[in-house]
Amino acid sequence: MPVRQELPETLKRSPKKAQDTWIKAHDSAVKEYGEGERAHRTANAALKHSFEKIGDHWEPKSKKGPSDRQAARHTPKRGKTAEGVDANASKQHLYDVAKRLDIPGRSTMTKTELVNAIKKANRRASAKARS
Repeated sequence: MPVRQELPETLKRSPKKAQDTWIKAHDSAVKEYGEGERAHRTANAALKHSFEKIGDHWEPKSKKGPSDRQAARHTPKRGKTAEGVDANASKQHLYDVAKRLDIPGRSTMTKTELVNAIKKANRRASAKARS
């Protein structure tokens, strides 16, 4: 069973409920599939049903549900994801997140462009938090 010190860094900076969600899903996946990448993908998909990544941490979503096509899969496969961004959220919600992250040009972006810009801003924030 993973202890809190072994959590991904972004989860260490997130609410306890997000940590507990990931740990419970990961432990269940380890029992089902064994330790490794598949267990981590499954835990991340479970996390994305209730939380979204904003900057360098996870925050509760206002509405539960998968954040992208990968998270909607019963057993997520390798491939592209929205990296914790709630790609199924409204454009207004994505705009509000982009505003919080101070993303320039957000007012003229399409929904897809907002998702990509938020992913990029999240990566930068996580990298900054690691250093």
